Amino acid sequence: MDLEQLFIKNKERSISGRYLTLDAIEPVLNKLNTNNQLSIIGESVLGKSIYKYQIGQGKIKILLWSQMHGNESTTTKGLFDFLNLLHDGSDFADELLNTFTFCCIPMLNPDGAALYTRENANKVDLNRDSQNLSQPESVMLRQAFENFKPDFCYNLHDQRTIFGVGDTGKPATLSFLAPSYNEEREVNATRMKAINLIAAMNEQLQSYIPGQIGRFDDSFNINCIGDTFQYLGVPTVLFEAGHFQEDYQREKTRKYVFIALVSSFSILSENDIVSNKIDNYVRIPQNNIVFYDFIYKNVNINYDGIEKITNFAAQFREELVEGDICFNAYIVEIGDLSGYWGHYEYDAKGAHFEAEYGNAPIINEKADFYLGKNLRFVNGLIKN
Repeated sequence: MDLEQLFIKNKERSISGRYLTLDAIEPVLNKLNTNNQLSIIGESVLGKSIYKYQIGQGKIKILLWSQMHGNESTTTKGLFDFLNLLHDGSDFADELLNTFTFCCIPMLNPDGAALYTRENANKVDLNRDSQNLSQPESVMLRQAFENFKPDFCYNLHDQRTIFGVGDTGKPATLSFLAPSYNEEREVNATRMKAINLIAAMNEQLQSYIPGQIGRFDDSFNINCIGDTFQYLGVPTVLFEAGHFQEDYQREKTRKYVFIALVSSFSILSENDIVSNKIDNYVRIPQNNIVFYDFIYKNVNINYDGIEKITNFAAQFREELVEGDICFNAYIVEIGDLSGYWGHYEYDAKGAHFEAEYGNAPIINEKADFYLGKNLRFVNGLIKN
């Protein structure tokens, strides 16, 4: 099966980019509502509808939810691409629909999505509210879990560009986790199912993004929804959609989310999981904070009258401005930076730093400067 061609065929082209709101996905949901699969399960803090989309008649029940954090839209896009596949009339789609029942909450936090924030309108991180259930969105997810009684849970997220795969210098385009169910991070039968599924997915994904898959930290926090569902006895897999080279809109990463979803369901439908793949799972390199968006090396700076050669880094801040996400680069670190990589790197070879504010970079200043007299950088990049 050519999963890349399958993605191209089923990509939902009406949604793209990083800023994905309820207004954008409601028409897609209505288009997919061919047989009353769509329902409203409640309202957000600000009264926005929270939708459930349920499709299939198979025995294996899969609960998926996305945009629990409002500014994490990549897995939402990949989920809609997958739902299009289920509607393409192919034998493969029929097989999936006869094997599985999918219950999807494609945007759990529509208020946060509109504001482009991690938190909901009450400034609560829903992924730290699984015990208190203080927010209506948290309550709805828990009710969906209890009513649907899933066999597997898919907790769909994005992660920042700062994450890399171990110390390889490669970005973590996708990362996975089988969350812990106790403080000791033990492996019981429930967690083992999630571990085996991730290990099998990783084997398939390596042919698409070799060396760009990480394993997320498994520290236990019962307030996190994945840890709670694992604790309650349902195998749960955390997806983290990350950076692919030069893909700040995450349109390439969405393809790999789609491939991961399809691969996982193919594996489950064929019962193609070895009973114990924990060694394969732990060999997936740890997800580490080892990247900046920009690193500038061997820069000559003048600090209090003293010249020296140093390095500095800049990072994009994703800022919502009049309905668009602007990527604005700010200086965030100055110094050795050994052990770190930049998605974009420039060797100044001793050229002098100059900016409106002086001859040395300053933390939290915009990344607008000169290296030498003629090489101008604007928003982190060379300005031609």
